[in-house]
Amino acid sequence: MAEASRHIGEHDWHSRQYVDDWIARDISRDAERAAMLRQMLERAPFSADTAVRVLDVGAGYGMVTAQVLRRFPQARVTLLDYSAPMFEHARERLREHAAQLEFIQADLRDPEWTVRAGGSYDLAVSAIAIHNLRDHALIARCYAAIASVLGAGGVFLDCDLVSFSGGLDGHLKWLREAGFARVECVLERSPLAILAAIR
Repeated sequence: MAEASRHIGEHDWHSRQYVDDWIARDISRDAERAAMLRQMLERAPFSADTAVRVLDVGAGYGMVTAQVLRRFPQARVTLLDYSAPMFEHARERLREHAAQLEFIQADLRDPEWTVRAGGSYDLAVSAIAIHNLRDHALIARCYAAIASVLGAGGVFLDCDLVSFSGGLDGHLKWLREAGFARVECVLERSPLAILAAIR
């Protein structure tokens, strides 16, 4: 991969040292984020024992998937991320659930990621990831791509720093334009918001 395409924003997610250092700083917020993610996942309209099929977009080191599996122990989760070093951490963090997991390394800026991910997911989740695309057109295209891999009635739940990339109204607009039938803001705590969208 060319050096110019290694970075998303200021981040070098392909560098093992960069990712290790980033996680060492970021992990201190895990408890606070876990509470937010549990609140987000309350909007998933499935019973706890459902073998829900989930796509974790920008899965990183597995924080969101860990909460998905806590709420839905029978879930099968596809983790999608740009960073192989992040996946090394995710595999270790989620090792007891290995049989329920699939890992796909892909760049959300490349629309072909949907081919690799497949389709008919019941639930797509994401946290503190999609804003890294920065460009508004790329974010809108990513939302459309997520809509395309959800089955009928599928749900997308996102906890992200929307104020950094278009604002809440922009994200709600892009989700509607992506083809989601119902879109709402579950929580706004600027710069962060929890969004819920139903296919």
